[in-house]
Amino acid sequence: MWKVGVWAVANEADRVQWEMLPGEGVGPLRFGMSHDEAAAAAANMLRPFVTRGGYDSPVVCSEFALVAAPIAPTVTAYYDAGRLACVAVSALRGPQVTLGGLRLVGRVPSELEDAFSEYTSTNGHDLRYSQHADPGSETLGVVLRAQRAGDVVLSRPVLVASTWAERCCDVTEGRIPAEEWRDRAW
Repeated sequence: MWKVGVWAVANEADRVQWEMLPGEGVGPLRFGMSHDEAAAAAANMLRPFVTRGGYDSPVVCSEFALVAAPIAPTVTAYYDAGRLACVAVSALRGPQVTLGGLRLVGRVPSELEDAFSEYTSTNGHDLRYSQHADPGSETLGVVLRAQRAGDVVLSRPVLVASTWAERCCDVTEGRIPAEEWRDRAW
């Protein structure tokens, strides 16, 4: 970690390595899993931290922390009608998610945007922007958000199931819950 406390950012070498499978999942998590299945699949790395939601909406949010250092959420999972539909990975301490060799977590947003733009154009994917200027792609089911890390911001990818991919970059009409569009401080 290069800082201590709430703004601690994991060293790249210390991050668990996950691969993004567009529309299918990330690391051990597969879209369509129940909360119990997701918790079991990631049990050697993550443990449930807090679960909330579902009162007026079928979307339930569940946050997971690292087993080794359960001080703050590292992965946020959103379940639609009880099935995993969206995963957001903390820029501070989350696993490193790669997409075809492109690192998505904990990067300077402008540098990642350049690399992501190159990746999408080279591989025939769309490139879209949210109303907050976050780059993303419906065909890949990803939005590259920014998250505070003290006085800097780093990349926080939000990955969605194919059922949530349409308009995933649209803050008002997409399926990603409003709370995910707010600034994150952990």
